[in-house]
Amino acid sequence: MAEYQNPKLAVDCIIRVGGKLVLVRRRNPPLGLALPGGFVDYGESVEEAVRREMREETGLELQNLRQFHVYSDPKRDPRWHCVSVVFTADGVGRPNAGDDASKVVLVDTDNVPLDELVFDHARVVSDYLASTGRIPRDNQAG
Repeated sequence: MAEYQNPKLAVDCIIRVGGKLVLVRRRNPPLGLALPGGFVDYGESVEEAVRREMREETGLELQNLRQFHVYSDPKRDPRWHCVSVVFTADGVGRPNAGDDASKVVLVDTDNVPLDELVFDHARVVSDYLASTGRIPRDNQAG
């Protein structure tokens, strides 16, 4: 019987809290800042997975959850081929690092440290900011 190699399915979320974006400092490689996220469990919808992963990594509940975009470049994750469904939401509660996150960081939308983001999260955040009419400071013309 043939064995197939399929991509992993993940969810990430652009969470807004008090006008800031939530990032996490990763506890495991690749190390650096990232959007909070994780893998979809078997039998779980992507909406259930994103709510669970955000509770586990940030301690936040989500309101106004919306699917933003799907990122599927096979090279977006240096470990393996991973497809991510990215959501946007408003965070409710007090941010608290847990699970794979060693720290939760709140950043101003006009000062996101894009060069510190792992995976393809600089692209994801840039796409999000462009969709809201904000362009990251690093990308603004002179």
